[in-house]
Amino acid sequence: MGAIYLLRHGQASFGAEHYDKLSAIGHTQARALGAALKARGVQPTVVASGTMQRHLDTARGSLAEMGLEHTPDQLAGVNEYDHEDVIRVAEPRYVDPVAMMSDMAAQGDPRRAFQQFFRGAVMRWVGGEHEGYAETWDAFKQRSLEALDEVVRRTGPKDTSLVYTSGGVISVVVAHMLGLDDRQAFTINWTLANTGITKLVTGRDGLHLISVNEHAHLEGGEPGLLTYR
Repeated sequence: MGAIYLLRHGQASFGAEHYDKLSAIGHTQARALGAALKARGVQPTVVASGTMQRHLDTARGSLAEMGLEHTPDQLAGVNEYDHEDVIRVAEPRYVDPVAMMSDMAAQGDPRRAFQQFFRGAVMRWVGGEHEGYAETWDAFKQRSLEALDEVVRRTGPKDTSLVYTSGGVISVVVAHMLGLDDRQAFTINWTLANTGITKLVTGRDGLHLISVNEHAHLEGGEPGLLTYR
């Protein structure tokens, strides 16, 4: 049977001018991911990633740790949804990130305040009752599952595919495999660790989910490696 590893990116740069790049912790997580995959004896025949910088940097760091020189095929279908658009539609004032950060800072704990606001903004998007989004929730789900189908087609019976992607895409795939509804999909999303590993196998009898959000490689080593945003 073929194996498909959906690999969430390392920690991005929350609050920085360029969110999409990995933080220092994110780079360390990418190397830890590579070490974990190497220890498991993973030898990829297919390597793909989204087109976002955090996907590509996670791929570079983990592949280098594995001693591999693969250049990932870039699949836009496994890109994350546009969280900035979801935020702006929920609160138009936050087209200005300075205004958003000022509001969050005024509540004492910017990260917690942002997380509470962001959960509400995402649930509003998922609910499908509001307009104005560049990409609707339904469109995001469709392209995520179409991208999964493309990876399955590329993964032969004895192949191993690595796919560097984001939590939203992984949540859609897991919810689809388990028959969960949309809100349950984002219950999964909030718990996904940066560089967590989700494994599927594909063969004659179809596609099967084997594991979700493996993150032992982030525990018991350098402090602070287990992050979720």
